Amino acid sequence: MVAPFRDSETFSVTVSEDHELFRRSVREFLERDVMPYVEKGEREGTIPEEVLQSINQMGLTGISIPKEYGGQGGDMLSTVILTEEITRVWPSLAARLGIVSLFSIPILLHGTEEQKKRYIPPVAKGEKTPALANTEPTGGSDVAGMKSLAKRINDHYVINGRKIFITNGGIADYYVVTARTSPPGDKRWKGISMFIVEREMPGVKVVGRIETMGLKSSNTAELAFEEVKVPAENLIGEEGMGFMYAMETFDGSRPGVAAQGLGVAQAAVEKMASYAIQRSAFDAPLISYQMVQEKIAESLTEISAARLLTYWAATLHDKGRKDEAIIASSMAKYFATEVAEKIVLRAISIHGGYGVTTSTGVERLLRDIEIMKIYEGANDIQKLVIIRETARRLLGIKM
Repeated sequence: MVAPFRDSETFSVTVSEDHELFRRSVREFLERDVMPYVEKGEREGTIPEEVLQSINQMGLTGISIPKEYGGQGGDMLSTVILTEEITRVWPSLAARLGIVSLFSIPILLHGTEEQKKRYIPPVAKGEKTPALANTEPTGGSDVAGMKSLAKRINDHYVINGRKIFITNGGIADYYVVTARTSPPGDKRWKGISMFIVEREMPGVKVVGRIETMGLKSSNTAELAFEEVKVPAENLIGEEGMGFMYAMETFDGSRPGVAAQGLGVAQAAVEKMASYAIQRSAFDAPLISYQMVQEKIAESLTEISAARLLTYWAATLHDKGRKDEAIIASSMAKYFATEVAEKIVLRAISIHGGYGVTTSTGVERLLRDIEIMKIYEGANDIQKLVIIRETARRLLGIKM
């Protein structure tokens, strides 16, 4: 036993030449066609339409979606590499595109064929913007404490409730919405169901955009669902299984958040190294001082460890080793985002006064990574997932 896993074969990472060629083409595209828009987009709080169109033309919006539903059919590792590279250039753009997975995973896993054919292709092609409306004002991490209600009436459900901190919330065409269809019973999570809701359905309201400290170009909103009539055929999977579908969705999307951490860390390392080479102090380049060298060396080591952890989690997903992938994904999300924060702080330190100005872009990375540490399961929750899954798998103990 190699705790918390059963054998050392678990720790293999498979990166092909195709993956590396994909990375190079994506990086070249982002630096050429996306990077010029970042500063303006962050100031205005939006991602220009021309950027989104170029992303769609490259086929990057639906990279992980099967080809039969309009996507590229890429594996999890390709999705992670893409997310890492996008975040390196523009974290807000990565946040927006990451919602494609959160929306599509539950439909692809548990939706009907009609749901898949109707809702997945326009999202994969970038024709429609998706969102996952799960978090509520009364509790983010406590999904089982959900207050939103969905009542079955003949051939439809009527949804009432509020959702908050919804990425793409104010601009989405389609939402995957969780709501309670029956009382909790013996387990708090039971009775929650999952639905596909269209923006144009009467009663769907954007309460307002939420201004956050980072990811300024990502649209984060509060939503209200007031007597929203949703056709019964828009129920995803089985009634009462929405909580489990949501957890399964986060398990599948978590390596993407780890990859966002990698992208932030990579951008910070590049900025600190470049500045240390170009900037002089006391008649010598900053890079010549041992304290600066140590900061860069520590950062390079930590980002390499985080990248291996993230690519490993993606590889486990691609191999279909679900139980191990859940633990690895939580480890990767927690570790990569924590490491990114440390690296950004070092980069700010090396930049000195310039590190806290908006002109260098370093302080923006700090604001962005603080959000990544929280969404899709705060890092403290990831630690609980790691220990609970380990106890369940190896010891048969439910915690």
